[in-house]
Amino acid sequence: MHVQRQAQHRHQTLAPPRHRPVRPPPPWSCPRHTSTLPNATAQPEPRHILGRAASRTPDFDTHPSGGKAVAVTCDVAMENEIDQVVGVAIESFGQIDILANIAQGAMGEMRYLEETKPEDTIASFVTGPLQTMLFMQKCLPHMKERHYGRIINTASHSALFGIPGFTPYEMAKGAIMALTRNASQEWGKYGIVTNTFLPVIRTPAYDLSEQGRAAAKTLAEQIPTGRFGTAYEDCAPMLVFLASEGAGYINGQAIGIDGGRFLFA
Repeated sequence: MHVQRQAQHRHQTLAPPRHRPVRPPPPWSCPRHTSTLPNATAQPEPRHILGRAASRTPDFDTHPSGGKAVAVTCDVAMENEIDQVVGVAIESFGQIDILANIAQGAMGEMRYLEETKPEDTIASFVTGPLQTMLFMQKCLPHMKERHYGRIINTASHSALFGIPGFTPYEMAKGAIMALTRNASQEWGKYGIVTNTFLPVIRTPAYDLSEQGRAAAKTLAEQIPTGRFGTAYEDCAPMLVFLASEGAGYINGQAIGIDGGRFLFA
């Protein structure tokens, strides 16, 4: 089973600060969706798809290979809706083996440090590391029962290097990295491995503004491989591996998917 949901928190305020020019999304971002996959075998498995709002949920009944897909709306800032997601997954498929937390809200509230307000940071944390933690906690009993689990979280290079103008976002992503490391040490004994990936991936969000198009052009020139990676061709294969049985000895790692743009140990 494959569960996906859009990561943008649906109640967030998208208006940028009036006293600053509109900033593009962070140049290390990835398409925002989250997946909970109960089974990671080589055979086609049913998939459970979630969208951020009813008008945005995928509209299909079956996977091309024959699996089943079900759409569910989820506001990641609401714990009762997270409970519903996990409940529907168990009711529909009976197990959860893989959880991919890719959601991050408050993406329209980017701030420089001197401008950052508590509410900006709270919004980023509630729809980032807090909801990531809740999904992990609620999936844990089902993974422990089977002594098997693959948890994939999403972080950012900006949490490592400090890119000006994205303070709440960077704080949230740094917290997700810490959460990932903690889970890797506490839950490894249950057959559960937890990792995070740091993407530099071209998304349609870059085309929403002149600044975004300029940022995309700059990044494309800076990436050593000579091109800007895409979600399905460059990012998805790594996530598929981290979700597989073959990733059972990869635990607590931060993995860059960036064409060599950022180097860290």
